[in-house]
Amino acid sequence: MSSDERWLDRWRLELAWFTGQPLLRSRGAGAILRFERVRPRRSGVFQPLRDNEITPQFLDRAVRALKRWKYDFLGMDEVCRRAVTLPEKRRFVALTFDGAGKDLISFAYPVLARHAVPFTIYVPTAFPDGLGQAWWLGLEEVIARESRVSLMMGDREQRFTVTGNAEKLALFRFLEGWLRSLPPADLSAVIADLCTRYRIDLAALSRAASMDWEDLAKLAADPLVTIGSATVNYPVLATMKDAAALREMAMGKAVAEAAFHREVRHLAFPFGDRESFRRSHVVMAEEAGFASAVSTIPGIVDAEGRTNLRALPRISWDGRVRSLRMMRVLVSGIAFAPVKPTGGVTN
Repeated sequence: MSSDERWLDRWRLELAWFTGQPLLRSRGAGAILRFERVRPRRSGVFQPLRDNEITPQFLDRAVRALKRWKYDFLGMDEVCRRAVTLPEKRRFVALTFDGAGKDLISFAYPVLARHAVPFTIYVPTAFPDGLGQAWWLGLEEVIARESRVSLMMGDREQRFTVTGNAEKLALFRFLEGWLRSLPPADLSAVIADLCTRYRIDLAALSRAASMDWEDLAKLAADPLVTIGSATVNYPVLATMKDAAALREMAMGKAVAEAAFHREVRHLAFPFGDRESFRRSHVVMAEEAGFASAVSTIPGIVDAEGRTNLRALPRISWDGRVRSLRMMRVLVSGIAFAPVKPTGGVTN
């Protein structure tokens, strides 16, 4: 989305607030909010992943506001129940966190524990073992350090000169999109070659950014925390053969269940946008034994079974926007048309 489009969307949301629509009417039973990284704001100019971050202070403000607006805070088990029963008087909100990042336990968990609200974390199980590749962090580090970047794209070596922040951001977006289009084995080979060329320790970067099993055991011991799965390696499922994609889902579930000694009932599709998973993956989520699967396609959750439990929409919070007015408009549901992310698959 362009900068102009983002500002236009923001203007529309602000206009909805000032006309009083969120206070007078709402749609759906509730909303699932998606967060990724929670950490103090950094001062660096080149921050291509800032959209995926909020500060602990904003998280605290958001929870306080949602309480003030009389939302019920739910775990994903209760979300599934509310999604198939008659509408209740109070709307709900579910807080979900992707990626199992170290900052979750360092910065987000103290806020959430202080407020005593339930939340769900989706774990890609290779990362606590130190085996997952946070390739997007490696890409960010290379572009941040270098003014000239070369890498193999297909059978040709491509060279890019990036001196200013705008050029670096544009290159990051271009390469991120290209890497996400590759099959997992090809992506791994490309990012390994790139990091080797520029002396980036991708394994160390990935380990430092991820919680380990000890961190996750602490969270799992809290009855307000629901542990979900985000597969094993966090691949783009749409780039995989069906058998491999189903194996990623089933193995992620099995590893998490063995680690936490409990049933893991909820899945997050890696990345979760329309290009990253297909209708067949919704069916696979059911085959793998998940009660729900969440996307990053924006929308709200309807009651009475109108929303597919294995293609649940979520509102991803943009780290550049710190307006509680906009959050209230979004969680009210009035900004969204009914979402059918997988061609109308039913429950």
